[in-house]
Amino acid sequence: MKLLLLYTLCAFSVLSRFVESKKESLADRVQFLTDASFKNPVIKLSEDMFRQYVGSKSLPRNYSIVVMMTALMPQRQCQICRHADEEFRIVANSWRYSPMFSNKLFLASVDFDECPRIFQQLGINTAPVFLYFSEKGKIKKPESMDIQMLGFSAETIGRWISEKSDVQFRVIRPPSYSGSLALLILCSLIAALLYMRRNNLDFLYNRTSWALGSLSIVFAMTSGQMWNHIRGPPLMHRSAKGVSYVHGSSGGQLVIETYIIIILNGVIAFGMILMNEAVKGKGDPKKRKIMAVIGLGLTAVFFSLLLSVFRSKAHGYPYSFLFK
Repeated sequence: MKLLLLYTLCAFSVLSRFVESKKESLADRVQFLTDASFKNPVIKLSEDMFRQYVGSKSLPRNYSIVVMMTALMPQRQCQICRHADEEFRIVANSWRYSPMFSNKLFLASVDFDECPRIFQQLGINTAPVFLYFSEKGKIKKPESMDIQMLGFSAETIGRWISEKSDVQFRVIRPPSYSGSLALLILCSLIAALLYMRRNNLDFLYNRTSWALGSLSIVFAMTSGQMWNHIRGPPLMHRSAKGVSYVHGSSGGQLVIETYIIIILNGVIAFGMILMNEAVKGKGDPKKRKIMAVIGLGLTAVFFSLLLSVFRSKAHGYPYSFLFK
């Protein structure tokens, strides 16, 4: 009986030391990540660090970690990655200096050229990708942020992290004076122009100038420029199949897609103006006829292209004109 009790006490002692060592190991990992985040809000992970603090060796863990999979080396020429890195660092700095900062959430990055095996292990063949590793999750099933649908502005990333981790913090952008400076220069130029033309302000009543200004505003707003400003989508999408200039969903958009829509709408408007002027004009009938034909051709062709772009985004839309 005494021998059995002695064995039980020994086993309990060994088990207690094992649990204590595990706790100390976890505490050491948390302390390392905390110290690293103090030095750099975005912790740069190597392959060994990823396995130690995110992968299987980190389990069990009591912290969540958001990892940006990226490719920032100059030879990759990934402009989207650089833009995403800037936005991600805004989020990381906002979290690091937030009153809500704790050791329950860390932000890190993994570069493809330094950790190709990690990309292969996670089945990732594009960049940037934002992954959320929950404190209760497994490495094989991290949650990924849909940047094609949501974009990757700092505000969007911050909201996504808050939804996944239940950690609330405010994303604060560093002050940018470029917009204010541009507005000041524009106002100064307008004021200088008005001063120089103060004796002749007839140009203010020029209908063509006001029409061009109005059309510019209409083209910018109908092309989704404001959506780009709010969501911060990528310029274009690179994948294994090539480069995409038009987003394949009606819920998303690319920056270059905005410029394509502006050009299409502009040419359509120009074609309609030509047809209108051909009817209202009083010049040579042959020239007016040529204007009408050119205007009709431009309107038909570019409206067909615009409709084709719409069909590629609104799958199942049954109508088309010249192109499918």
